[in-house]
Amino acid sequence: MLLGRGTECAKLDGSLAAVRNGRSDAIVLVGEAGVGKSALLAHVVESAAGLRVVRAGGVESEMELPYAALHQLCLPLLENLGRLPGPQAEAVETTFGLRAGSAAGTFLVGLGVLNLLAEAARDRPVVCVVDDAQWLDSASAQVLAFVARRLSAESVHAGSLAEARILLDRVEAGTPDELRAAHAGQLRGHLAFATGRSAQAPVLLLETARRFERLDPALARETYLDAITYALLAGRFAETTVAEVAAVTMPPAGPPRAQDLLVDALAVLYREGHAKGTPAVRTALAAFRRDELPADEAMRCLGIVCHAAYEVWDDEAWEALAELGLRHTRATGALIMLPVALTQRISAHLHAGEFAEASALVEEAEAVAEATGIARPAYDAATVPAWRGAATTASALINSAMRTVDERGEGIGLTLIQQTDALLLNSLGRYPEAVRAAEIATAKPDESAFAAWAVAELVEAAARCGDRARAAAAVARLASTAEPSGTDWGLGTLARSRALISDGPAAEELYREAIDRLARSRGKVALARAHLLFGEWLRQERRVAEAKSHLRTAHELFLAIGAEAFAARARQELVATGETVVARTRPENAELTTQELQIARRARDGRSNAEIGAELFLSARTIEWHLRKVFTKLGITSRRELRDALQGPPVHGHR
Repeated sequence: MLLGRGTECAKLDGSLAAVRNGRSDAIVLVGEAGVGKSALLAHVVESAAGLRVVRAGGVESEMELPYAALHQLCLPLLENLGRLPGPQAEAVETTFGLRAGSAAGTFLVGLGVLNLLAEAARDRPVVCVVDDAQWLDSASAQVLAFVARRLSAESVHAGSLAEARILLDRVEAGTPDELRAAHAGQLRGHLAFATGRSAQAPVLLLETARRFERLDPALARETYLDAITYALLAGRFAETTVAEVAAVTMPPAGPPRAQDLLVDALAVLYREGHAKGTPAVRTALAAFRRDELPADEAMRCLGIVCHAAYEVWDDEAWEALAELGLRHTRATGALIMLPVALTQRISAHLHAGEFAEASALVEEAEAVAEATGIARPAYDAATVPAWRGAATTASALINSAMRTVDERGEGIGLTLIQQTDALLLNSLGRYPEAVRAAEIATAKPDESAFAAWAVAELVEAAARCGDRARAAAAVARLASTAEPSGTDWGLGTLARSRALISDGPAAEELYREAIDRLARSRGKVALARAHLLFGEWLRQERRVAEAKSHLRTAHELFLAIGAEAFAARARQELVATGETVVARTRPENAELTTQELQIARRARDGRSNAEIGAELFLSARTIEWHLRKVFTKLGITSRRELRDALQGPPVHGHR
């Protein structure tokens, strides 16, 4: 026992005991130089009898060598490389110079290291000891931080990992140089947004873009695009508006790339409006859909390019680009971009009525957030129950997300959350409350596409409250973005909204147009809502037989999708027509968590534990652990029985 260190030693001994019992743990030792941190680590090593110990230490002279410390740690474990999924093994081999190839993304390297540790722990539990973390190279520190957060069901213990953000300080501490200073300004702008100072980020990046103009014109263009992106995200909280940022972008120096087309298109859109900007945006979207850019360049733009797609009501492009962005992000292991890619894919799934797929990705997004330590507002977690109509759960998550976006200064997030709340309230028939939520969401037109979605919610809520003047004003605003789009989604939404403020044959014609157009779009929920509204109108017109037809269609669509509150609203209308409707819900494998369902469906479809782990960014051992829980919950004993126990279509790749 170290003198005076009884408490610390007891804590470390308890952690080792947990590892011996099959649980994982991570402990960071923090203190001034000379207080005895290394002595405590020596105590860990001495107490680890029967456990496998792997060690690494930061070396000041190796701080600029990427993955130097990680190589120390993993060298004794490389015998297990053959057990890793192919992409992860290749990432580790390339990183450590064991094979030729392009540099692997940090995420894939992290997953490979995690699985190396997991494979080593199959024989006996592993203890990782990392000393002098202040001298770790940045790449090793990032991977070790990822692994420490991601431990789950692996008998691995990680100790003494410091997660200091030192990259910016290193850049600024170097030899004074204009290009170095510009890069530091760029990084500072990104960090401002990442650390909750969203209002400052667009200004910092705008200043940096101007500095890059004479130093690196291509990078200046990319930085202008980042400034536009952050101005959109900060919205009402930004220190500059997106229109002001768009007004100062520079022309490309050479032949325009896809990202150049996007910068120019957004500049026109936000300076001059949708009537002039939409054609240019569509051209940029087509360029991105050709997938000609290197994956790392495409990923830099994935969030804003998807935003541009639904800005101009192009849900076909949105679907394609969200899927492409997620595929690129996973393939390259771009850890930082994965939450953005997942959010876009989740939203596209919801729009298409694919609620089960959206729920599965929400679970993955939460796991990524836990693994990376990158906290994000609960947009995704709130939207899925809101679209389902789970009022209690959705309202709690909406309130939580509202507090977070307010603290972080993300205006577009506030708009999205209030639009989500308005949708939920409309589904529940609580129209006065829906008006209030939609009014907040539509207060700042700069917050763009989500505000346009909220305008459609405002039209329905105001019309149902008898406030036709407010609804008509909202329709006029909706027309300014939907009409120039020329898409079935945009024009169908506009027709549905105009029908709500129309009477007689004009209303009927608009409802039929809305149904016809939305049936050709990807918006399955929007289509079901059009049938519901038309059925409600027909019932009020005393055309009961026709009303029943559309209400039945709406009811069946909502049930198939899982939009329970809208289904209940359709059922209530059907009952009012004299129809007898048995209340029922879509069948669910409700006893399984979303992650368990993801894993179980893949196992049912014949994937191995290693294949499932590669798709879901988990180790094979973690998959095995979850499957044991699945078998217990379902009362089965083998994978063969999953085919009878689980409903749902086959899972295709990463969709």
